[in-house]
Amino acid sequence: METIKRHDTGAAVEDVQQRLATIGLLDQAAVDGVFDERTAAAVRAFCIQAGLPSGEDVTDKVWSALVDASYFLGDRTLYLRMPHFHGHDVEELQQALGALGFACGANDGIFGAYTELALRKFQLNLGLPSDGIAGAYTYSAIRNLHHSWEGKEAVHEAVHLGFARAADVLEHNALCLFGTCDFTRSVASRMSNLALATSPASKIVSADSLLVAPDRDMLLVHIVLAEEDTAEAVPRVSFDDEATLPLRLETAIGVADAAAPSRIAVELPGTMWEDAGEGRSAQHFAITLLDALCSALS
Repeated sequence: METIKRHDTGAAVEDVQQRLATIGLLDQAAVDGVFDERTAAAVRAFCIQAGLPSGEDVTDKVWSALVDASYFLGDRTLYLRMPHFHGHDVEELQQALGALGFACGANDGIFGAYTELALRKFQLNLGLPSDGIAGAYTYSAIRNLHHSWEGKEAVHEAVHLGFARAADVLEHNALCLFGTCDFTRSVASRMSNLALATSPASKIVSADSLLVAPDRDMLLVHIVLAEEDTAEAVPRVSFDDEATLPLRLETAIGVADAAAPSRIAVELPGTMWEDAGEGRSAQHFAITLLDALCSALS
């Protein structure tokens, strides 16, 4: 982006002013699309507040920090992805979860693996779908509990990943995930994204992200729906009964290792999980299947 500076006018300046007003550094009446002294003073104050070098120009770095600072809890749906979501709303979510007893690690404003785990535990405790996605129902539950967390210190004790998605498993097992329809390809892509978001050194990738053919040492994981056929010799594991899924995957992987290339298929129960929409259903299947695969490989 071009640097926004004093005497500039237009929509970009108005956007900067609106964000400065949102975080309380500029009067709403001063949002007029003209970069004047009041706007410059607000930008200088923001730079000090954000720990940025002092200045009044809105550079790429200042703009990025300003966008982060102007998000508030509930403004957008948050979930684990790469690159990570980051911003004031993530920090508010971490503060709320931590004060309610679900430690996220440091309140750093970055939605990483520890924050996802804390969110899933919170959802599970409240009887919500434990999908690690902060959406309307989760925000509503957090707001209903505001008396229990507002103004209170968050729990910051050391946390350990309570799910199977441990970094050493992700970094030492090469898997190629793929689907043959839009929904299963989405699940495979989300699994790859989750693995990378947990550990940037992950060797678990979706076929869509590969620039060359999968290595013969990779375990190929074909994600299918019930109506899709797979080769008779390929072990096919049903997703149903999530509690035993890791053990059944471990058995299938053991059988597949005798072949070259190693290959298994995982059959999803459909494109809908409970009453969730297609996107949330794909995310749930991705989270559960990735954790089960990591548990099977550990």
